Amino acid sequence: MASVAVARRLGRLNPKTTVFFLCDIQERFRTGIHAFESLVQVAQKMSKFSQITKIPLIVTEQYSKGLGNTVSEIPIDHAVHVEDKSKFSMLTPFVSSKLKELKAESVVLFGIESHVCVLQTCLDLLAQEYDVHVLADGVSSMNAPEIDIALNRMARAGAHVVSSESVMFQLTGDSKSPDFKAVSGLVKEYQELARQNLLLFKNNKAQL
Repeated sequence: MASVAVARRLGRLNPKTTVFFLCDIQERFRTGIHAFESLVQVAQKMSKFSQITKIPLIVTEQYSKGLGNTVSEIPIDHAVHVEDKSKFSMLTPFVSSKLKELKAESVVLFGIESHVCVLQTCLDLLAQEYDVHVLADGVSSMNAPEIDIALNRMARAGAHVVSSESVMFQLTGDSKSPDFKAVSGLVKEYQELARQNLLLFKNNKAQL
């Protein structure tokens, strides 16, 4: 039991007990969200990573009738659950039951908006004692200053604020992993885009 507590405090991720949450990256937000292209590129990369590693992906869409579906650039056909919601938090009753079914202990969270749906999802997960990892390069808002305020709020509440590439390598764990070659190729595929990520680099400095 002590080892589990230490792992959570340190933010250790186990691929067998980790689930990815993709929060509300929908078509109608395309023109209003800060650095939307950077956000989509990270979500696309993490979705592909979940396909390679078979880490379960849960996707939500906020009022899809009015705001559209998840943008087509992000592959979600392999998601274990896609849900249309009215609640801001992703932690709906069905999603909560799905996490228990999957025996999840950790959630990697990315999407929009950082100060609304992402924040409320994070706090709800922490309240249920899940280990939460929020991607600093994978969350955004309409107003850019809201992003760091939300990330700081989540970190103070007990979430781990991390980068997408760090999570990918932590979940891969070993260069001898059978997934390593595909993961390495995925990192190289997005390497140049990562250098241009406006969410990771602000004023030429990484804000993590």
